[in-house]
Amino acid sequence: MNILVTGGAGYIGSHMVRYILRHGLRPVILDNLVYGHKESIPPKVKFYRGDIADQKLVTKIIRKEKINAVMHFSAYAFVGESVLNPRKYYENNFSKTQKLLNVLLDNNLTHFIFSSTCATYGAPDVKKISEKLPQNPINPYGFTKLAVEKMLADYSQAYGLRYAALRYFNAAGADDDGVIGEAHAPETHLIPLALQSILQPARQLKIFGADYPTPDGTCVRDYVHVYDLAAAHLQALDHIMRNKTSDCFNLGSENGYSVREIISACEKVSGLKVNCQDAERRAGDPAYLVADSGKAKKILNWRAQYDLEKIIATAWQWEQKRRY
Repeated sequence: MNILVTGGAGYIGSHMVRYILRHGLRPVILDNLVYGHKESIPPKVKFYRGDIADQKLVTKIIRKEKINAVMHFSAYAFVGESVLNPRKYYENNFSKTQKLLNVLLDNNLTHFIFSSTCATYGAPDVKKISEKLPQNPINPYGFTKLAVEKMLADYSQAYGLRYAALRYFNAAGADDDGVIGEAHAPETHLIPLALQSILQPARQLKIFGADYPTPDGTCVRDYVHVYDLAAAHLQALDHIMRNKTSDCFNLGSENGYSVREIISACEKVSGLKVNCQDAERRAGDPAYLVADSGKAKKILNWRAQYDLEKIIATAWQWEQKRRY
């Protein structure tokens, strides 16, 4: 099977490419390298540098590479930036995705796995989030992802598109061999920031809010390893192809960890101290964001295999190898 991976040089996409290879399938990468890293592309994997909205290029790839399915990771994902510059997010995350989908349909390519997010739920007042909850995003990033989900549902009903929308919680960790990992610029995720503050003490980690209604006053989040996410993509693809159906799934470990618990875990794995300091809350941060992944367990037979210590151990190995 030939799978087009858009954003295949980015964080989650590059791990997806390796996971596909390890399972005897053939990935083809399309990435404009705005946030992706060419050095993360494995040797001999076919790579096209370009934009998902370049309809001539996408058509060429589909036909030349005999693409059977698409996994779509080409979104911008900085929540704060989406508030300051929503135009950028609606254009890339929604408008360009629509152009991509139109080309797929024009070429009778109807199997599509979408990288969505728990941000589509907004800030629900519950400790575990299931797919039954209303989706009420609170920032343009979440709105653009939800808009694509709505478009996918309409395209599925009208044109026979088969899709799975996978709503990630906090993607984390790195390749087990430390070959690739998280390398965002700027970095906004807690685990890499904590580990970077160990390696570079001048990079102080800020704890945004210590007065939440949680056991230790800091926000609680659900962390899931990138290879667990990759596994869910292949299982979801198999599901929609075999059953000729479309669906959406939450992907998380179902375990919530506070900011302070993550810091402690990073210190345990590294044997060193995190340089951190309390700061004011950030607007729009819910106290709890933890997945109920029961639907993915039941339908996809998917379960997160990496526990928190293993997630951090892979991230720590990667951070020590990186060149800053």
